[in-house]
Amino acid sequence: MQAFFDPATATVSYVVHDPATRRAAVVDPVLDFDAKSGRTGTHSAQALVDWVQAQALQVDWILETHAHADHLSAAPWVRAQVGGRIAIGAAIRRVQAAFAPLFNLGPDFHPDGRDFDHLFEDDEVFAVGELTARALAVPGHTPADIAFQIGDAVFVGDTLFMPDVGTARADFPGGDATQLYRSIQRLLALPAETRLFVCHDYPPAGREPRWQTNVAEQRAHNLHVGGGRSEAEFVALRQARDATLEVPVLILPSLQVNIRAGQLPAPAANGLRYLQLPLDALGG
Repeated sequence: MQAFFDPATATVSYVVHDPATRRAAVVDPVLDFDAKSGRTGTHSAQALVDWVQAQALQVDWILETHAHADHLSAAPWVRAQVGGRIAIGAAIRRVQAAFAPLFNLGPDFHPDGRDFDHLFEDDEVFAVGELTARALAVPGHTPADIAFQIGDAVFVGDTLFMPDVGTARADFPGGDATQLYRSIQRLLALPAETRLFVCHDYPPAGREPRWQTNVAEQRAHNLHVGGGRSEAEFVALRQARDATLEVPVLILPSLQVNIRAGQLPAPAANGLRYLQLPLDALGG
């Protein structure tokens, strides 16, 4: 397994592979996007692709843990370079239904999930070479969040962060703090030594970014759920904290792309692509 940290969005992407067969899965690849200029780039994703090619891996899956609100997905670009099927949880349809009206998406948008190559059901088993993998539905941050268990590792998306950072927010459309707590408990019921890999790290001052933890560490020390915090206590804490959070900087460009499996809008008549900026539609 190899991790790739994108400092611009604090996102961690991963390549997981089976040494015996050289088959691989990519998790949460990032497309560079400069909000000031509107320019996209592939510097972050290129590093991942270069590593895949240097290791002579065959990519079977490009796995999205959810429709990200803080970065654009590079999944289609990665697929064009090294192959693979773009996959996400089947509940992405609920996220598409929530956000399609906000962006007034046209007839080329398909709200049934068909832009993804595969939609995972909860507990669906799949393979990365000879490694057994399983999709675990962990809704709460969004309805479509899904974790991927591959061997003794689980890629948890935004559901959990490093213990000194806590847990994901639950105030996006379709998010639910109670559901998030129960999803976290599902992860924390795994064996104590299970490795957990997070999608982001926002380290406190003085700590370098990290992305690997384990179930035992999270049970004992997670800022929001560790030490046996009750569901009611967590929901009160999460809702109070969410009320103070700003909207993510890249939520508008990210969501309109990511609910379409990372596909950028088709070019207009002048050859340029345009993202939409709905005015006065989101909270502060």
